[in-house]
Amino acid sequence: MPTESTKKKFGLAFWMERVIEECDRASEAFAPDPVHDLRVALRRCRSIADGIRVMDPDPSWKEMKQAGKRLFRKLGELRDIHVMQDWVHHLDSPGDPVTGALLQLFTTRETQQQREALEALQEFDRKQWGRWGSSLPRRMARFQPGSLIFRHLALEGWTNAYGLHRQALRNASQVGFHRLRIGLKRFRYIVENFLPTQHVAWSDDLKHVQDLLGEVHDLDVLWSVAARAGVFPDAEARSRWQQRIKQERAQRIETYRKRMIGKDSLWQVWRADLPNRKEIESAALLRLKLWASFLDPDFHHSAHVSRLALQLHDGLPKDSKAAASQLQDRAILHVAALLHDVGRSKDEKGHHKASYRMIRRLTPPLGWQGQDLLTAGIIARFHRGALPSAGQRALADLTPGQRKDVSRLAGILRLANAFDASRDGRIRRLEVKFEKGFLLIAAQGYSPRDPTAETIAAARHLLETVCRCPIMVKPMRLTSAEASDRRVRKGIRKGRKEVSIRNA
Repeated sequence: MPTESTKKKFGLAFWMERVIEECDRASEAFAPDPVHDLRVALRRCRSIADGIRVMDPDPSWKEMKQAGKRLFRKLGELRDIHVMQDWVHHLDSPGDPVTGALLQLFTTRETQQQREALEALQEFDRKQWGRWGSSLPRRMARFQPGSLIFRHLALEGWTNAYGLHRQALRNASQVGFHRLRIGLKRFRYIVENFLPTQHVAWSDDLKHVQDLLGEVHDLDVLWSVAARAGVFPDAEARSRWQQRIKQERAQRIETYRKRMIGKDSLWQVWRADLPNRKEIESAALLRLKLWASFLDPDFHHSAHVSRLALQLHDGLPKDSKAAASQLQDRAILHVAALLHDVGRSKDEKGHHKASYRMIRRLTPPLGWQGQDLLTAGIIARFHRGALPSAGQRALADLTPGQRKDVSRLAGILRLANAFDASRDGRIRRLEVKFEKGFLLIAAQGYSPRDPTAETIAAARHLLETVCRCPIMVKPMRLTSAEASDRRVRKGIRKGRKEVSIRNA
C-alpha cells in the first residue's frame, strides 16, 4: 500500500506548486535535468486535467491545460535535442567524423530552442497558475483516488493502448510504434495520477516498457534528422550509422515483444486488475451521473425522475422486442432521465434543446455506444416542449422504428418528469397496470386536487398516443406501515416549519 508521503505526490496541489519551483530552476541555464523535471511537473498537471475533465466540465481544467501548452511544447523540443545528443555519444565510435557533425548540428539547434523556451517561460502566467493551484485541487477533492470510476478510466486507456499494440505488431511500421508509445503513455498517466495502489505495483514495468518504445521513437527521429542533414561524408558512413540505429532499435522491439506477448504478458497482468464486464456498466453510468451532477442545478430532482421513469418503464406492457433490446432501452431511458436537465446550466428557457446538444457532444464512456448516447440525448430533448415528429431535425436520421422507440421513451420521461413537477419528491412510487383498456398508474403521494395533477394530465398525452390507450392516474393506497411513515415525515416537516417561523 502507498505511504502517506507517496500519496501526497499523487495530489494536484503538489504538482501545481512544483511547476512554479521548477520554472525557476529551468530558467537559469535550461540544463537537461531542470528541463526534464519541469516537463514532468507540467505533464502531471495537464494529464490530471485530462482525466478529471471527463467528469467535471468546469472550464478551468481546459484553461489550465492550455496555459501550459506552449511552454510544455517548447521544453519538449529542447528535451528532444538533449536526448539526441545522448544518443550520438552512445553510438559514437573513435575517430568517426559523423559524430562531430551531428553534435555541432544539435548544439546550434539547442541554442535556438533555449531562446524559444525562455520566451515561452516569460509568457507563462505564474499568478494565474497559482490561483488554479488553489481552486482546482479543491474541485479534485470530490474524487476518490483508486475508485471504480478511475479504474474504468484506466480500462479505457488500456483498451485503446492494447488495440494500438496489436496494430503495431501487425504492420511493424514507425507510425504504428509511435502511436503505441503515445497510447501506452496515456494509460500510464491515468494509473500514476489516479490509481495509487496499481501505480506502486506497476510503475517499474510501465516505465520500462514506455522507455523501450520511447527509445525506438528516439532512434527513428535521430535517423530521420541525420539523413536529412547531410552529415555523412560517404555511402559507407551512412550505411554504418543506419545499421547501428537499426540494431539498437531491433533490440528494444524484441525486448518489448518478450514482455508484452502471450498469456502471461504485462497487458494481461494489468487487465486482470481493471473492471470486469459488470463493473464497466456501473462505472459508465456513474461517470455520466457525475458529469450531470456538476451541470444540473437540481440533480436531486433528475435522480428522482429517473427512478419514476424506470418504474413506469418496468410496469408498461412489454412489446415483441427481444429481452436484450428491452434492457438496452431501459438503460438508455435511465441515462436520458439523469441527464435531461443538464441544459439548465446553459439556458433555462430552452434547456431541453441545450441538453440535447450537450449530450450529443459527449464522448461515450467505455461500455456505451455513441448511437445509444445520442438516442438518450434525443429522448432528453423531448422531455418537454414540442412533441417528436418525423420532420424534426433531431429525428431526421432515425428509421421509423427508431422514431417510435424514441417517442415511447420520451413519453415515459415526460410523464415521469411531470410527476415531480413540484420538485419536492412528494410522489415517491408508481405502479402500472393494464386494466379494461386503460393504463392505470397508481402514484404514492398523488392527489387529484394537487396543482401537479394538471401538469400530469397534460404530460401523459405523448405516452397515450404511442401506447394507443388512455392513461388514468389515481392515488396509491398506502399500507399501514407506509401511512405511519408518512405521518412521521409530515410531523417532522411541520416541526421544522414551526422552528423556522420562530427563528425568523
